[in-house]
Amino acid sequence: MQTISVPITGEYIELAALLKIAGLASSGGHAHLLIEDGIVACNGEAENRKRRKVRRGDKVQIGQVVINVV
Repeated sequence: MQTISVPITGEYIELAALLKIAGLASSGGHAHLLIEDGIVACNGEAENRKRRKVRRGDKVQIGQVVINVV
């Protein structure tokens, strides 16, 4: 399993934007499709909200990749 740490500067980042920044989605539309397909989990639970607010300490998983938000 691969782990990526992504720092954020504000209070939160939207899930679709996080996937783009982490390099797991090539565009916003691609990120939305990944989320809609149900392959994205946040803190161990399936997530289907594109604009979910992801905060420091959250873990987002897509396939074998885990994103730690710092």
